[in-house]
Amino acid sequence: MPYRIRPDRPLLAEVRLVARQELDKAIETLEARPDGLHEAIHAARKKFKRLRNLYRLVASGDKPFQKAENARLRDAARSLSRMRDATALIETVQHLSNHTLTEDEAETLSSARAVLALRRDEIAETESDLEAKVANAVAECRSGIEALEGLSLPSKTGHAARLMAKGWRKGLDEARKSLEICKGESHGEAFHDLRKAAQAYWMNLSLLRDLWPSAFDAKRQDTKQLVDLLGHEHDLTVLTTLIDHEPETFGDGEGLSFLLAIIIRRQQDLRREALDLADQVFADPAKSEAGIIEALWMRAAT
Repeated sequence: MPYRIRPDRPLLAEVRLVARQELDKAIETLEARPDGLHEAIHAARKKFKRLRNLYRLVASGDKPFQKAENARLRDAARSLSRMRDATALIETVQHLSNHTLTEDEAETLSSARAVLALRRDEIAETESDLEAKVANAVAECRSGIEALEGLSLPSKTGHAARLMAKGWRKGLDEARKSLEICKGESHGEAFHDLRKAAQAYWMNLSLLRDLWPSAFDAKRQDTKQLVDLLGHEHDLTVLTTLIDHEPETFGDGEGLSFLLAIIIRRQQDLRREALDLADQVFADPAKSEAGIIEALWMRAAT
């Protein structure tokens, strides 16, 4: 079943249904591993992110549940992150390779990619407890399914509509705040916050796309483009942090300076493009858009 909440059905039943299917898929992926262990971990972490977003959207209906389950999913994802993060750095350099200007830049990135591949392999050799971590993540998923029985959400249509509007507005307020900070302070953490807010908005547009399919599909496309831009930007911030902490990994000073120059140039381009697009995606006032969500929910539910 898709990642979607139907407004013409009881909210509690819909949230439980979506949550169960995401947890079931995470368990199935981690146990079956059709594309290998590390791809399974990557896929499961995506499920955890979608679940955390779902619980955040309806958080005002049951704050203790949201707090507890958010912590469960956050910790499970973190326990499985080390290898995935190492692989993501290689993919980051591959992205940079598509934006080189000279052969020297291409050679620099090729060397960096080889170094990061060795680093990933070394990390893989030291993660002797990875299977135990996966087993623990599966156990947490099963506990998360059991915890759904304790979730409490409003049953009346009007209350449910207001709850969804409240969660929607909170997400948009956070996005707008992050966007303004990015415009004034161009640092990696601010852009990371904007990325998280854009991801939440994209997932919410998917969850409630039945309210207004044509408009939400168009917004989803623009928001996904923004998420991708900010994702690449964040990956470059992570790579820069690694270079700062482990400069010896990347060789001599001249090669390191050359690599940093490539990263900075691409990161500046991504930030400019992302800010322009974010202004379009988050152009409407949060209060007005939340009001539309409430009105659409009421109409669809009745």
